[in-house]
Amino acid sequence: SAGMEAALTNLLEPGDVAMVVENGFFGLRLSEIASRQGAEVVTVPVEWGQTAPPEQVEAELKKHPKVKLLAAVHAETSTGALQPLKELAKLAHDHDALFVADTVTSLGGTPVDFDATDIDFAYSATQKCLGAPPGMAPVAVGPRALEVIQNRKVKPRSWYLDLGLLLQY
Repeated sequence: SAGMEAALTNLLEPGDVAMVVENGFFGLRLSEIASRQGAEVVTVPVEWGQTAPPEQVEAELKKHPKVKLLAAVHAETSTGALQPLKELAKLAHDHDALFVADTVTSLGGTPVDFDATDIDFAYSATQKCLGAPPGMAPVAVGPRALEVIQNRKVKPRSWYLDLGLLLQY
């Protein structure tokens, strides 16, 4: 949850538009946290246990041209659905949006190629497939996301998870 919140807290500002693939419990959590950042949340509703067809995501992106980020859960813990990420990342970038990937259940259990997939921000958790003690949230931040973090207009709503503070060290 800290990784998820770090992603959305650092990338979203009040008034931004976030699009979230909701195909399980953790997609719903992404939407909730994005809304708490003051973002307008647009959802791509998908039947639980299914993955989002790229055509459905693209149709939603065309309806909402001001989307700042698209977020999806790679392996939805609540259903076991494994969402292909590469096409979603490409769609996000084709629409000038960041791509955020929840890799909590997938990192260490299935290939997650951050660079080849062109993910802008990914987060995970140590207690799942990594098999390490719980309580840590590894994150990976790409250049587009880093630029957003560095050029915020307002401070993130969390001091503890403010990645901009880390950049000042």
